[in-house]
Amino acid sequence: MTRSPWALTLVGALLSGTLAGAALTTPIPGRALELRGSTYFVKAPWKAELITYYDLAGDPSAEYFLTISLDAQAGAPLARLSIQQSRGADWQFPFAAERTRAFLGRPRREGAAVPVQATFSQAERLITVDFPEPVMPGNTVTVMLKPWYNPVQADTYLFQVSAWPAGPQPVASPVGTATLRIYDRMPW
Repeated sequence: MTRSPWALTLVGALLSGTLAGAALTTPIPGRALELRGSTYFVKAPWKAELITYYDLAGDPSAEYFLTISLDAQAGAPLARLSIQQSRGADWQFPFAAERTRAFLGRPRREGAAVPVQATFSQAERLITVDFPEPVMPGNTVTVMLKPWYNPVQADTYLFQVSAWPAGPQPVASPVGTATLRIYDRMPW
């Protein structure tokens, strides 16, 4: 008769007089799911919200707030976000990666600062945001992206967002599409 590893763990725990051995089969909050040496979220973030309060074409005051909520049962902290433009009329507007910052909470309800390191690849239209101190499950984090100016063409801009768990050989989870609407300036 073949016994499952879980049954053997439970039998071992019962024989030793404790149930401490049974904890080996229970996911621990904040611990990553590791399969074949790769790290995954147990419950990945699934929604990316992108907000700007300056939505006119060419506006140099532009700031984009990307908000991601991590479920308490995510199973792993958030170590990285990748944000890649997938649609929009202007493919040239640059980002100031060194001015990227992050905080816990939502725009206009800013909480504690979260350290970040960001890069921007103009050729790939890809912003990568690394969290040296990963964001723990159960938190909402907002990343403020700073372009030098808004796109010069009014359009609906789409960005594909992926989240990377903390751990060895992390595997990205697609979060979704973040939408940015840029409007023409009205001639008065």
